[in-house]
Amino acid sequence: MAATISLHLGPAHADRYENNPATRETPWVKWTVIGISLAFFALFLLLPLVVVFYEALRKGWDAYLAALVDPDALSSVRLTLLAAAISVPLNLVFGVAAAWAIAKFDFPGKSFLITLIDLPFSVSPVVAGLIFVLVFGRTGWLGPWFIENDMKIVFAVPGIVLATIFVTFPFVARELIPLMEAQGRDEEEASTVLGASGWQTFWHVTLPNIKWGLIYGVILCNARAMGEFGAVSVVSGHIRGETNTMPLHVEIVYSEYKFAAAFAVASLLAILALLTLLVKTWIEWRAARAGDEEAAGR
Repeated sequence: MAATISLHLGPAHADRYENNPATRETPWVKWTVIGISLAFFALFLLLPLVVVFYEALRKGWDAYLAALVDPDALSSVRLTLLAAAISVPLNLVFGVAAAWAIAKFDFPGKSFLITLIDLPFSVSPVVAGLIFVLVFGRTGWLGPWFIENDMKIVFAVPGIVLATIFVTFPFVARELIPLMEAQGRDEEEASTVLGASGWQTFWHVTLPNIKWGLIYGVILCNARAMGEFGAVSVVSGHIRGETNTMPLHVEIVYSEYKFAAAFAVASLLAILALLTLLVKTWIEWRAARAGDEEAAGR
């Protein structure tokens, strides 16, 4: 299974690497590297996570719950979930379509399309937000037309959704492109020769082969959508109760020296990140298990 290659190499590969004299390191080198890695993990990842929950609960559960049920906090949670709920499915459709076209077909402009997919990775999110302001702002290229037709993009929910879509759309496509290229076109071509339509080939051949990579890409896309700050900050206008997502609400409350409330909302983002990590780990385990079962059945 090609998804196994992209997600997990499996224990057999690790054992073969460890038992090979050409790649085996001395114990002190191995434990030194492991110690440095664990120290880095504890200092830069685990400690900040502990601090977030400690500061969030330092004044007790009552203050913690009061910060979470604050109307502005609830509004930021709803807006964050709304932006993710719109941007992730759209990026899912785009990512699958782009990956299928790039991996399964040859056409003029293929390299240019790949470059465009990588564009959000190379452009600062703040610059991306400024681009949307330039295009859809009151004095922008299209802003006056939207204002005349009573439609507000910048400093409103549509602008936040557009910015979120822009910064997250490479994730699904970039996860699927190498996976589908590794699988090749043989199965799709065989399906077509046997009389299947393009839609049937996609549902019964392509989709089952990419399902784990697809879910993996969706999880990464969703995590970025809920945690995006730079682009959303530029286009939101920081309107309390209307255009503040969870990261923006944390920044505003923290700047007002309401540390417990800021860390309380930040803890929600941390919990979402941990859930994302658990789902990611489960997907990697399922993909590795499916690959082992497929290898055993051959």
